[in-house]
Amino acid sequence: MRSIKGCTAILQKMLRASKRLGILSLFGRKLSSVCGAGPKVCVVGGGPAGFYTAQHLLKARHDVIVDIYERLPVPFGLVRFGVAPDHPEVKNVINTFTQTAQNERCYFHGNVNVGTDISVKELKESYHAVVLSYGAEGSRSLAVPGEDLAGVFSARDFVGWYNGLPSNKELHPDLNCETVVILGQGNVALDVARVLLSPLDILKTDITQHALQTLASSRVRRVVMVGRRGPLQIACTIKEVREMINLPATKADVLPADFEGLAKALNDLPRPRKRLTELMMKTLKMDNGEQEGSKQWGFRFLRSPLKVLPGADGKRVAGIRLAVNRLEGSGEGALAKPTGKTEDIECGMVIYSIGYKSLPIDPSVPFDPCRDIVPNNMGRVQGTVGLYCSGWVKRGPTGVIATTMNDSFDTARIILKDLESGTLDLSIHKPGAQEISALLKARGVREVSFSEWEKINCEEVRRGEAVGKPREKLLDVEKMLAAAWS
Repeated sequence: MRSIKGCTAILQKMLRASKRLGILSLFGRKLSSVCGAGPKVCVVGGGPAGFYTAQHLLKARHDVIVDIYERLPVPFGLVRFGVAPDHPEVKNVINTFTQTAQNERCYFHGNVNVGTDISVKELKESYHAVVLSYGAEGSRSLAVPGEDLAGVFSARDFVGWYNGLPSNKELHPDLNCETVVILGQGNVALDVARVLLSPLDILKTDITQHALQTLASSRVRRVVMVGRRGPLQIACTIKEVREMINLPATKADVLPADFEGLAKALNDLPRPRKRLTELMMKTLKMDNGEQEGSKQWGFRFLRSPLKVLPGADGKRVAGIRLAVNRLEGSGEGALAKPTGKTEDIECGMVIYSIGYKSLPIDPSVPFDPCRDIVPNNMGRVQGTVGLYCSGWVKRGPTGVIATTMNDSFDTARIILKDLESGTLDLSIHKPGAQEISALLKARGVREVSFSEWEKINCEEVRRGEAVGKPREKLLDVEKMLAAAWS
């Protein structure tokens, strides 16, 4: 009996050591998946929602094994590819996610496209629970004439371009223009505006070098952010507006008429909305001479896009036609209604930031095409047992990272409740990643482990140091991995 215990202890030490070294052997996987009597949970998506869900499960149960499958070869999702380069402090959460990935009961499987390489049905057959946490990969369409002209981009693609998302590396935006119009007034819209107007030194964190070079030669001097409703309905946070106000060598360009009568309404507003409105009203004084700068940014309220206007060649954007709106109702529920008037703004680029949206992942998974989410009840996917969701695919693309954390913890609690109640039957053997990895290998799919990501991470840091930045993201991860695998 003593010798068996000793062998088990030695095997456990070997497996922990092998994980630290990145040697995830098939034998080690069999031991954890077959001999372990605990639940096996699969998380689809290696972004904040996926890691937060895994984190809570691992902390709550010491017998659970969590496998995280990610479409890209690298982890961290929108924290890596969505957070603005001048917000490096927000990306510190990656340290927490790394601790989760290094847990001896957690395994990262990058370069696996669920719905294409492997089906959700196959995952459900191999795991006690499957959690869909794959976020919102799509953008809402502008749906106006001219949106296919050169110089019109979704904010998602533009953000992906400067943040090193591989699918956007060929975007090549032409910044040889003075005015950019951004359709939308949320935090992403303000992120884009800051990147377009910021001094380069502020951006020298993990922004891609090719984006930095393009911004260095930019002629953009004015950014206008357009919203269909009024100042009391603007979607950004006070922090983002304050950052715009404090942006060096820029000044605000706002219309006093947009704020007429708002001073009287301030006392009736909720405190966060009141503070945000007061801050925007402060820009009126700055617009009258308190600010100096060669660049301008501003809001245009009560405007909706009607048509992107082409230039003389008919191929490239030269302006945008806006409908002038009025509001019906008040507060957050106010509706924008067209007045019949229009207004044209000359510009050389249009970026629409009107929201991300989740996409269907698999024909077997229900999907609500109106809300662009997986229909669910507190994280339990409707009409099926053992399938869950968290993050944006659960509630829609709203909130900040902390919102996603709380949402993902809630889903994890539901899974734990179903494990405790017997809704998820642990007496049924589930092979876990042993079966899925065998299927992927047979289909020619090469998984990327977390230890391989750590090597990529080291290479990015090395390349960043060579150009005076903390990191230079690899746009050719697949080539690097292919060379390592050959």
